[in-house]
Amino acid sequence: MNVRKPATMTRRSLLIAGAAIPLCGILSRRASAAEFTYKLATGQDPTHPVNIRAQEAIDRIREATGGRLEIKLFPANQLGSDTELLTQVRNGGVEFFNQSSSILATFVPAAGIVNTGFAFADYKSVWQGMDGELGAYIRAQIAKTPVMTVSKVWDNGFRHVTSSGREIRTPEELKNFKIRVPPAPILTSLFKALEAGPAPINFNEVYSALQTKVVDGQENPLPIIATTRLYEVQKSCSLTGHVWDGYWILGNKRAFERLPKDMQEIATQEFDRSATDQRADIAKLSESLRADLTAKGLQFIDVDRAPFRQARLEKVAGKLD
Repeated sequence: MNVRKPATMTRRSLLIAGAAIPLCGILSRRASAAEFTYKLATGQDPTHPVNIRAQEAIDRIREATGGRLEIKLFPANQLGSDTELLTQVRNGGVEFFNQSSSILATFVPAAGIVNTGFAFADYKSVWQGMDGELGAYIRAQIAKTPVMTVSKVWDNGFRHVTSSGREIRTPEELKNFKIRVPPAPILTSLFKALEAGPAPINFNEVYSALQTKVVDGQENPLPIIATTRLYEVQKSCSLTGHVWDGYWILGNKRAFERLPKDMQEIATQEFDRSATDQRADIAKLSESLRADLTAKGLQFIDVDRAPFRQARLEKVAGKLD
């Protein structure tokens, strides 16, 4: 009954207004109004700021283009795993895709520069680089492929290590620790340097891998840990902040270039606006989520990052000798 009521009310209001056009005709006309109907796929839970702000951008784009550009959001890997979606956006099966730098680096190695262990001390240094020459360089390298960036970089956050058993307080406690990492070589090499046992697993399989003890832990920013309820299958979170990671809104180059110039500008403008809003969301969440996750039973461990950084540097220096 709840489904039929709004439709009945709509017909009644249209009749009152003197409209003689059947509702089905109106809906059909509205559905066909878009000149371009594109898809935006993400891997994040619908409640994650990425999807909330992306939907806001989509709504503004539709309004600003008079409905000529309709973008439909598909969150939570509905259209495939991260690696599958990267292939789809390359071949045009998906027009837009929100991709982390760590996974994108498997296709555009320069994108992985930001995932160098302990490269950024804080957000000030992150945004100086990503909104400056470093970000411009990475965008230029991406543009040499069949995909392109359609906005400035969004925030994934600083990544931290969680565990279902062993408490990670020092680099030594990572030795032989089975940890899930994204299928990203730079993160795999980082944890190998720390003598852990990294296991590359696509994100849509992380919860089950932790639940069944395929791995003992994982590493992700706090908003990901919260929105995907990883705290249900992990006991502690060590605030290592070992890597900062960003999200790029990627567009299939041919699909984006098919859009009239004004639509391209509107899309970039609105995705940029949502990028700024999403960055602020993640900054706030990084402050509030510790208390929220503690209340849900996750124990937080403040670690000294210096020994972790030093252990990595010593391993790299040993390879160079």
